[in-house]
Order: sequence, then structure tokens, then C-alpha cells
Amino acid sequence: MVSMDAVLDDLEAESAVVRAMVADLDDAAIGGPTPAEGWTVRDQLTHLAYFDEAATLAATDPATFRTRADGLQELGPGFPDRIAADHAGLRAEEVRAWFAGARDALVGTFRGIGPKTRLPWYGPDMSALSSVTARLMETWAHGQDVADALGVLREPTDRLRHVAHLGVQTFGFTFRNNGREVPEVPVRVELVAPSGALWTWGPEDAADRVTGSALGFCLVATQRRHPDDTDVATTGPVAAEWVSIAQTFANPPGPGRAPGAVAAAFPAPTRTPAGGPA
Repeated sequence: MVSMDAVLDDLEAESAVVRAMVADLDDAAIGGPTPAEGWTVRDQLTHLAYFDEAATLAATDPATFRTRADGLQELGPGFPDRIAADHAGLRAEEVRAWFAGARDALVGTFRGIGPKTRLPWYGPDMSALSSVTARLMETWAHGQDVADALGVLREPTDRLRHVAHLGVQTFGFTFRNNGREVPEVPVRVELVAPSGALWTWGPEDAADRVTGSALGFCLVATQRRHPDDTDVATTGPVAAEWVSIAQTFANPPGPGRAPGAVAAAFPAPTRTPAGGPA
């Protein structure tokens, strides 16, 4: 089992990549559009900062977190858009400072928490380790939207293992979230890591299979790319259905991205982030 410190180290590395991408953005650029319809670069960052603070509160004051979470959820499934709108007036420096401060506070808090500690969240309670893994997934996914918006190429790393694992672990959630029965058919997942290693989940003899690169699978599972725009391949009806609706984030079913939508609307990556680990 991966340690809490190892996941936090990887979270900090992903955070550094995001910070590097937006380090020089002015107020106009941080208000530019991203592939998430209606969301700006600012919105992506304030979303991360807001839920970093929420995760820290869940770990330090669960009762207050639950009260605030219940109030937020009363706004309906569109509450992330409400959060974005509430912070749309922040200037670039304010956004960067909030994200940096909220992330540093979260990392510092979770360094002192046992990985199996149960914490409240907007859905079911989760372990502290799962909470940090979810923050890493969100950082990578929202970071992809920022990278697409800015024409930045992020070289994939084996930190994607955390995102891919979460993608596999949310198999049942994905079906339930879409109002479908969870199939009892096992699915084998075989992904090629950025390092060239083979990552696998599920029984070797399963007839239904998902194969491809870890990057492709993570883009699909976080709904940052349509499966047709990746190298992800499926064998069997259950695997095909799962990939078509895969979702790692705990919201109502997302619309995903139409085939070719990102490439058509945003520039092809031309540069890597200036500074920060790749």
C-alpha cells in the first residue's frame, strides 16, 4: 500500500507543475476560457483552492465541515459553478496566493494524519489517504484544462498511477452514478505507464478488457478527453460501457468532451511549463 507521505510528495509535485503554468499570467490571461464549458483558468484554480480548504476543514473540524457541506449541497448539483462565480473577481495574484496557501495548508495538515483516518466529504466518508489521492486527481485533471487553455505540454509521469488507480476503483460508482446496475462481470485493465512499466488491475483471464496508455486512460476517466481521442481500447460490452461513462470525480454524471472538441477549440501544445517538475 502506498504511504501517505508518498502521495503527498506526488501531490506537491503536481501542484508545482500547475503553479509553474500560471506563474506569469496577468489578470486578462487568467480569465481566459478552458475546455470546461463556461470555466476560466481562474475558475480551475479557485475550484482547487476552495476544495483544498474544505478537505483541510474536514480533517481538523469535521462537525463544521459537515454543516458547511450540507449548506453547499442544498444549492443543487451546480454548486461548483456557484463557487466559481463567487470568486470570479479575484485578480491573478490573489488566485495564485489562495491556491498556494490552501495547498500548503492541506499538505501540512495531512502529513500528521493516519492514512486510514475516516473523514467526512460531500458523498460518503473516505479515508485520509483517499482524500489526498482525490486532491491529486483533481489537481492533475484541472491542470489538464489549464494546460489545454494555455497550449502547454505536460510530460506525463508515473504519478499518473494514483489517477489511474482511482479510475479503476470508481468502476461501481460510475455505473451507480449513471443510474445503471453495476455489472458483475470482471474487467481486466492493462495500462502502459510513462516509464514503460505495465500497470494491471483485475483478473488476467477476464474476457472484458481495457488497454492503452496510462495517460489515455486518465484523460478518459477524468473526462478530459473523449475515448475516441485517445489510445484506450476495449474488448467486451462491459468494458466498452464503462469507458464510455467513466468518471473519477464525485459529482452527478458529467457531459465529458465531444470527439475532437479540445483540439478544435484550443491550440496544440507548443511549450512545457517554465520551472517545476514535469
